[in-house]
Amino acid sequence: MKWQVIAASAAAALCAAWSAGGAPMLVVGSKAFTESVILGEIATQTLRSDGLSVRHQRELGGSTVLWDALRAGQIDAYPEYTGTIAEELLAQPLLTSFDQLRQVLAPLGIGLGPPLGFADTYVLGVRADTARRLRLGTISDLRGSPQLRAGFSNEFMGRSDGWTALRQYYHLPQSNVRGMDHELAYRGLASQAIDITDFYSTDPEIARHGFVALIDDQHYFADYRAAFLYRAGLPASAVAALARLGGRITVQQMAQMNAAVTLDHQPESLVAARFLGAPAALAASDEAGSLGRRLLRRTSEHVTLTAVSLVLALLLGIPLGILSARRESVARLVLGATGLVQTIPTLALLVFMIPALGLGFTPAIAALSLYGLLPIVRGTTVGLLDINPGLRETATAMGLSAGFRLHAIELRLAARSIIGGIKTAAVIDVGTATLGALVGAGGYGQAILTGIRLNNFQLILEGAIPAALLAMVVELLFDLLERWVLAGRSTRLPVGQ
Repeated sequence: MKWQVIAASAAAALCAAWSAGGAPMLVVGSKAFTESVILGEIATQTLRSDGLSVRHQRELGGSTVLWDALRAGQIDAYPEYTGTIAEELLAQPLLTSFDQLRQVLAPLGIGLGPPLGFADTYVLGVRADTARRLRLGTISDLRGSPQLRAGFSNEFMGRSDGWTALRQYYHLPQSNVRGMDHELAYRGLASQAIDITDFYSTDPEIARHGFVALIDDQHYFADYRAAFLYRAGLPASAVAALARLGGRITVQQMAQMNAAVTLDHQPESLVAARFLGAPAALAASDEAGSLGRRLLRRTSEHVTLTAVSLVLALLLGIPLGILSARRESVARLVLGATGLVQTIPTLALLVFMIPALGLGFTPAIAALSLYGLLPIVRGTTVGLLDINPGLRETATAMGLSAGFRLHAIELRLAARSIIGGIKTAAVIDVGTATLGALVGAGGYGQAILTGIRLNNFQLILEGAIPAALLAMVVELLFDLLERWVLAGRSTRLPVGQ
């Protein structure tokens, strides 16, 4: 059909524009927590000071996202911790020294820089009043308080050295346990919504709220010394620049930098520049600039994510819907498969796509397209099945071809249901696209994720309000489209080809 050709051409042009974009020479990644972002900024500015072209891809989810991106060549370096490398990424907890880790990483095409000078290990924390009341000083003391409610970071809940293994190691009885965002867990503990959570030893919130860090009396947690992982093909000058950071950051300095960002709301780029003694020019950040410029950039990214993914979902969803309406066996298979996609967590689907599609727009658009299929397929199928069979028989008796009947009659009669499905898919895409920020796709989700991490409600609203307004605009546009299409449906049907 003509509209399919036009849509396919538009999608191809947009994809080509992304591929042709001027990609920076080097990309430094960071996880979605403050310390990692600061270390990413320190590495970025260090590389820039040596005249290298480099971009910081901030807040890319957790360890698995960064590790997969590094191995796929989508990023060139990122800060990691030795315990995480051994336990989580390599599944070899007996690897304790840097030399051992380097020997295992080398065949994978990954290099490990020198230790940065500080270790940031996991600790369990409680409120001071809880510690006093129940006489808690060590993790072993938790055995006598099975009623305590635990809220751990999602990563700690899923790690091989996280809650499940810790519970077995210490024989802990707590059963009221939930996973949540790392930054939200602090607020939950402070507001008494939970009683225990996991900290990093350099977290400034421990001192800010007067939390008590329980002693790891049975030495469960591994040594989490910070260092940079980098791909083996990194230029020698970049490797040397990262190596200069070895031994330069103490635990106290890292905690102070975390506090400056989290508590004093200073930009990570300026905190990193102050630590390095770097000129202000090197502290330039993609998040800098006026509110208007940030909104314009994020709106462009978000609209692109939504529009392209919707076009791709249409190109696949409407033909599948037509086929499903023709054959019942196909309908069961197609609707079952598209329904199954809806049950997959968005972040999980994004992570699955990184090895094949990399970071940025491509995996986000692929995931959004899959999420948009079900309402489009279902709307098309239901709309076509609801057509009075007598109309089909009349059109056949008039000698109209199957293709002409579908294009000129059946799709027009099913227009209300089809447009309703497309509208639902579009609204879903607007909301789900906020998670694209976790794989570097930008959009309104970037402000929301950063605002949650920094406990900055202004930043959260900077992303949430435009996203809600965009969803309303999209729904209004499809309402107008539906009225226009349905008004045209009243015209007399053709009697011949």
